[in-house]
Amino acid sequence: MGRRGEGWVALQSGLIVLLGLSVLSGVYWPDLVAGFLVVVGLALIVAGLALLLLAAISLVLARSTTVFPRPRDNAVVADSGVYRLVRHPVYGAVLMLAVGVSLAESPLGLIPTALLAVVFDLKARVEEAWLEERLPGYAGYRYRTPRRFVPGIY
Repeated sequence: MGRRGEGWVALQSGLIVLLGLSVLSGVYWPDLVAGFLVVVGLALIVAGLALLLLAAISLVLARSTTVFPRPRDNAVVADSGVYRLVRHPVYGAVLMLAVGVSLAESPLGLIPTALLAVVFDLKARVEEAWLEERLPGYAGYRYRTPRRFVPGIY
């Protein structure tokens, strides 16, 4: 999927666009549960934004920022901040945001969200193989940090 993993980025971007379009679909949750799901969805959106911000700060401090799964030549293992809890907090944050939007707005959003979870899981596996290839300390970090996306969950 490209030398740097461009195909993965294109695929996830397409699914995020589909999630956004689901909001415009006119399909909404039944009134009986809509109020409750809006509250849960907004809580997940806030939590996802917080996790995304913490992950971004950790990546910038480690100078390992890239949108592609293949690590940059001068990358180092980002293992501080939220990266002490999960190996891919950005993916976890985006999934929390996607679930939150789906719950707050439209059940149709759960379809691209589920596909996005599968894409992120597969992309993370490829990325981790590349990280282990390039960064000798990554295998130890992976062992010390068993959760992939969301602290305490997965």
